[in-house]
Amino acid sequence: MKLSELADATRTRIESGDPDQEITAAAGLDVAAPGQITFLANPKYTKDVPSTKASAIFVNETANVAHPDITIVRAKDAYLAYTRALRLFHPDTKVDATIHPTAVIDPTARIADDVFIGPGVVIGRNVAIESGVQIHANAVIYDDTQIGADCRIYSGVALRAATILGQRVIIHNNTVVGSDGFGYAKDEDGHWLKIPQTGRVVLEDDVEIGAGTTIDCASVGETRIGRGTKIDNMVQIGHSCTIGEDTLLCSQVGLAGSTTIGNRVILAGQVGVAGHLTVGDDAVLMAGAGTFKSVEPGKILSGGIPAFDHRESLKTMAAIRNLVNLQKTVRDLERRLAEVEGREV
Repeated sequence: MKLSELADATRTRIESGDPDQEITAAAGLDVAAPGQITFLANPKYTKDVPSTKASAIFVNETANVAHPDITIVRAKDAYLAYTRALRLFHPDTKVDATIHPTAVIDPTARIADDVFIGPGVVIGRNVAIESGVQIHANAVIYDDTQIGADCRIYSGVALRAATILGQRVIIHNNTVVGSDGFGYAKDEDGHWLKIPQTGRVVLEDDVEIGAGTTIDCASVGETRIGRGTKIDNMVQIGHSCTIGEDTLLCSQVGLAGSTTIGNRVILAGQVGVAGHLTVGDDAVLMAGAGTFKSVEPGKILSGGIPAFDHRESLKTMAAIRNLVNLQKTVRDLERRLAEVEGREV
């Protein structure tokens, strides 16, 4: 692909160099080879630019970067431009439409003609599968599930009864969608009585779920994941949760039941949110944070459990690092005071 064509496709502009040079791939600064394009998004890696072997580099509009042998390509967001380039050079792999003879499919299932169903797949009663869907080996699709067009279901996934997937949903290996919520009531004898989990899970268009994640169905009603939300590996979403659009849930996030997460929220790794809380739009909880209170829109929280305002958290952490010096100061003051008062410390 000519660099000029790549620049058009990535919505960037060539600042210097030959627009007709051929670009064959996109790669990181340290591994890029001649004929490839790389990127610089974080200024701390500017020192690595002189040593890269790439032929071209995406840089942000305000980045102060120059190299006599590398074509500079300006972007509003160099990382986004690089991502678009990677998608161009690595398009989605097409799979031939076929149904493996070892798949077990209930005769009531409604399946489009151009669907891939791999070996060992089990599809239950009244399942509806639309055009372009891929279901890989040993996935299990329970009764009454609906799968929208162009979804990809990887091996080992279980979609429990009545799950609904929009279009272009991606679910990675060994994830379970629609498992029973964790609901019990204690009876007169102190024994736990299971509460029937009668609801469903709805994943809207363009949702992606990582490997080994579990999303519980609602006790009644539904658990819903909004359009474009991305959920990492090893995440637990409790029953009756509602997650908004374009939200990120990173690895090992845990949401207790009936939690509401807004749009464009970021929950970093190992964040925990107690049940029946609301996290407002555009809020961010930093890694390891946990909250027992609802979070206002736009707030940034950190500091472990319980989490609090990120700026205050940074001040607290700085103070903790200075505790040793503070202890020495206090002891010195105690000694000097004792000398003034004529007593022993």
